[in-house]
Amino acid sequence: MASRKSSHPNRDRVDKYSVLLPTYNERENLPLIVWLLVKYFGESGYNYEVIVIDDGSPDGTLEVAEQLQKIYGEDKILLRPRAKKLGLGTAYIHGMRHATGNFIIIMDADLSHHPKFIPEFIAKQKEANYDLVSGTRYRGNGGVYGWDLRRKLISRGANYLTQVLLRPGATDLTGSFRLYKKKVLESLVEHCVSKGYVFQMEMIVRARQLNYTVGEVPISFVDRVYGESKLGGNEIVSFVKGLLTLFATT
Repeated sequence: MASRKSSHPNRDRVDKYSVLLPTYNERENLPLIVWLLVKYFGESGYNYEVIVIDDGSPDGTLEVAEQLQKIYGEDKILLRPRAKKLGLGTAYIHGMRHATGNFIIIMDADLSHHPKFIPEFIAKQKEANYDLVSGTRYRGNGGVYGWDLRRKLISRGANYLTQVLLRPGATDLTGSFRLYKKKVLESLVEHCVSKGYVFQMEMIVRARQLNYTVGEVPISFVDRVYGESKLGGNEIVSFVKGLLTLFATT
């Protein structure tokens, strides 16, 4: 481990990256995603912390997180659980309150977002001092793997509708793998009113409104390995309602 640090002598002191991992029933996925985060941050030499925000998972996710904290250390794995499921937006607010990094990375804990892309996010951010960097499935060599035709059509359709109605200046609005300057994320969360599936989209739309700069990195999105997808008919209806609300108010 010492040789890794010595090859990146300045990185540990300049910036710190706080990874927010909201979890609900992710006991199978959490050990692997945390191991991958530790691996890629260790190899790249950046200073980091992983904040696990578990919303009262009945499957024992928090107990798994406690074991991971013992393995990797309390300085790297922070546990900030909540009593019940309260939504993604409030999970980010909760996580930010405890984050000590000047950059925040948000991603899913279900292995659909691979930590190997994080060094690319960081490099892209530094390239032009972007306020936020978003992973995109719809540009360059980005893509989606493991989805059936229905899921692909829903995602493509949602993204197309959003592009037509809102012209947000980014190619992937519904993705949730992003790097933010902490102060920018705090500002965006303050301005956002959406919940659920629409929340990520509104973050990009508000970023454009507030003149924040957005960079993009092509990513491979892989459908969750364990557990069930949370996208259902109710989420689709909520998305359409939220999109129309944004169109009317932005």
